[in-house]
Amino acid sequence: MSAQTLAALRRDLAAAADPERAVSTRWYLQMGPGGYGDGDDALGIRVPEQRRIARRHWRHVSLDDVRELLDDGLHEERLTALLVLTHQFRAGDGERRRAVAELVLTSTDRINNWDLVDTIAPQVLGAWLADRDRTVLDRLAASESVWERRMAMVATLAFIRVHDHTWTLRLADTLLVDPHDLVRKAVGWMLREVGERDRAVEMEFLADRYRRMPRVTLRYAIEKFSPELRRSYLSGEI
Repeated sequence: MSAQTLAALRRDLAAAADPERAVSTRWYLQMGPGGYGDGDDALGIRVPEQRRIARRHWRHVSLDDVRELLDDGLHEERLTALLVLTHQFRAGDGERRRAVAELVLTSTDRINNWDLVDTIAPQVLGAWLADRDRTVLDRLAASESVWERRMAMVATLAFIRVHDHTWTLRLADTLLVDPHDLVRKAVGWMLREVGERDRAVEMEFLADRYRRMPRVTLRYAIEKFSPELRRSYLSGEI
């Protein structure tokens, strides 16, 4: 039954493939030589359609099926596999949720583009760690992998949503001057999310750091500030 389910899911993805859209997907996710998605390939399927396919099949897809999609799949196969995991995590009991979270942590080498990371990090990893030991995030933040570092940062969105900002600020300090643009953007994004809940907490964090932040991090962090306040930060006049 599992093999039939996996085959049916893949047939649905193949039927939704759009070769013309695949060209733009390869460009957008930098799948060409030297890009951060180098070595990947795309079918050209819109994300809403992948979400519909995941909803259609998630109840019948095994974790072994998910591993196969992550190990052998094209980009959309991996994203759909992660969408399946988010459904299974939300609906699962404690053991299922543990198994899903452990699969994510052992598959980080296949969660290898920003859209994949952003799909799974808060919905599964962050949600799993919400009331558990979070030190695995320190390990991910210290990784040589840009995707693991981004995963650590974006996972904290689950904590921010319940007004728990401690780990976001901790990891933002760790990754404040990260060399990769996609991590810098994630740091700024999470700081902005903190500020949406508690502007004073964000501004206190920025106070003695904003001048040494990468510009892109600062721009993301202050995106929701008033135009006048943004100009003050960008000019170093706070």
